[in-house]
Amino acid sequence: MHRRFLLVLLTATFSVMAGAQPQLSLKDAIRTAAENYPSIKAKTAYAKASEQLITAARKEQLPNINFGVQQDYGTINGTNGPLYGFGGLATASSGPALATQNWNAAFGALYLTNVNWEFFAFGKYRERVKVAQQVWQRDTKDLAQELFEHKVRVAAAYLTLVAGHQITKSYEKNLSRADSIRRFVIARVKNGLIAGVDSSLANAEYSSALILLTNARDKEQEQKNILAQLIGSEDTGFTIDTAFVSRIPGSYLDTLTPEQEHPVLEYYRSRIAVSDQQSHFIKTQYYPAFSLVGVWQSRGSGFESDYINDQHHYSSDYWKGINPNRSNYLIGVGVTWNLMQPVRLSKQVSAQRMISNALQEEYNTAALQLKTQLRTATNKMTNALSNYREAPVQVKAASDAYHQKSVLYKNGLTNMVDVMQAGYTLIRAETDRDIANNNVWQALLLKAAAVGDFDLFEEQL
Repeated sequence: MHRRFLLVLLTATFSVMAGAQPQLSLKDAIRTAAENYPSIKAKTAYAKASEQLITAARKEQLPNINFGVQQDYGTINGTNGPLYGFGGLATASSGPALATQNWNAAFGALYLTNVNWEFFAFGKYRERVKVAQQVWQRDTKDLAQELFEHKVRVAAAYLTLVAGHQITKSYEKNLSRADSIRRFVIARVKNGLIAGVDSSLANAEYSSALILLTNARDKEQEQKNILAQLIGSEDTGFTIDTAFVSRIPGSYLDTLTPEQEHPVLEYYRSRIAVSDQQSHFIKTQYYPAFSLVGVWQSRGSGFESDYINDQHHYSSDYWKGINPNRSNYLIGVGVTWNLMQPVRLSKQVSAQRMISNALQEEYNTAALQLKTQLRTATNKMTNALSNYREAPVQVKAASDAYHQKSVLYKNGLTNMVDVMQAGYTLIRAETDRDIANNNVWQALLLKAAAVGDFDLFEEQL
């Protein structure tokens, strides 16, 4: 018997453990969202790509080193006259201008090394690197802003889910009370002690309480799905921690102002910096560029040096044709300056300056919104604290009234309508209490979002 009892106990224990859902705390939800949410991963990738572009911009100033080899077979008939090869659509055959056409053909080869280095361009490459650095800063600030705002979204969704869960619990109590009254009334009606209409009222009240509970569960599940989406998960098989909302945070009375390091303001400032740096880069293209060039060229040909005198002095042998027998080198310094560049680019500079002004106004708009949000959060905190203090008084009074009406009804001293009215008052008071506790945390979250310091909220958990 003892073994059988132990086996049953162990089976029941394992069944409960298997069916238990893991608890997801608010801190865990925030951490998971920061690691898993796709938009954060995307902006992380953008920031890394921008960092790579800084290195790419630095390498733009490296010299161009080209190496080319070609081996050809063809004729070398020449003619006197001008020729310009548009788009590389002309051949480069060179030979004597003979009196008649011939089809003598041999192999030829060209071996070429070319170095072209734009070694001084009045800071054009330096400004290009700075633009790339500012773009990286912008994308990094964009990532920080997205991470900050997403933490706020996750915390808000979690608090809303907590409120929905608590309201569901209150409606479960309300259903239990309605069921208790209903069973009492049905028993009294069956014994002929009270009128049958009371059982109809009790059944109606029970159905109403059941509908309220069903709707509350539906909203709770909907909010759970929203939270699961925000943390980047499809699994909603978790429970939430509701213990922390039973108390209020300790730093809610601090006088705060939006910080200059607010992630949103930092992002807007980084956009302005990119625009200003692009304007500087465009201006560097007004000026000339100094280049250093170097060329080494070797050629091979199957045509002999006296081919102009005797057209039989050529060989179609491949190896003889590709063997280099003439070489040239060239070293030079040059300057190129498109005098029309300032005319073309002046409007681009003006347009970029206007874009910077527009971005500055967007920054001012964001700063104004954050100040307004902070004032709103302060007002909400004051009101939430007032409701938090009053909610227990309301619940106590409503609970006492419901208990009194229930006792009076059971003793035949009042009617069913009074009991129902007291029940409405009690469930409303319990709901107000649940919302009042939650609103204090919501107000603190709104203040943290306005100030730009999420730790202000997270440290209170």
